[in-house]
Amino acid sequence: MFRRMKRDIDAVMARDPAATSRFMVFLTSPGLHAIWRHRRAHWFYKHNRKNLAQLISFFNRAWTGVEIHPAAEIAEGFFIDHGMGIVIGETTVIGENVTLYKGVVLGGTGKEHGKRHPTLGHNVVVSSNAIVLGSITIGNNVKIGAGSVVLNDVPDNCTVVGVPGRIVVKDGSRVNQDSGEVEDGKLSDPIYECICDLKKRVEFLEAAWEKEKDHHGNSSL
Repeated sequence: MFRRMKRDIDAVMARDPAATSRFMVFLTSPGLHAIWRHRRAHWFYKHNRKNLAQLISFFNRAWTGVEIHPAAEIAEGFFIDHGMGIVIGETTVIGENVTLYKGVVLGGTGKEHGKRHPTLGHNVVVSSNAIVLGSITIGNNVKIGAGSVVLNDVPDNCTVVGVPGRIVVKDGSRVNQDSGEVEDGKLSDPIYECICDLKKRVEFLEAAWEKEKDHHGNSSL
């Protein structure tokens, strides 16, 4: 138990630049306290004390702002940054060294039974307000951009952005969204590219309009 608690504190110190000391992390990190309370709730859940587990989970949410179902399986090295608004569903499975930021939802898509929440591999980073839904698998070393909505499986070593989530980087190379091929380069900004396309379209229409006005003006003369 103490070895695992030490590793939890080490994860905060390594990944949170605002962490000033291990003592203050121990006292004040809401993500850390959410994980520790979840482990207690999970133990009772596994030992058929589900009502007590649900009660611990309820107070965990009230105290930290993090809602984790007591049945969710979470490996070591888990780090929650800030934590407020995070929701982790009942059948979620989280691998080692995973990082979640504020507002992340690992949820289901309906009233289906059985496995209905995501499985996250090792070394996954899910940025603020991202939503991962359904019984899908997120591979190892995956990064999910802020505000993304992921509905399909993601292979290892990918970066996913957008609504719905789409792979923009795979194995360190940019993915061409039109052809699906991988090309060298840095992470693209799809919103910026869309704005550039709209700007070009507006410029084309303005030029056509000016040409049309000149044509009608010359005709009237």
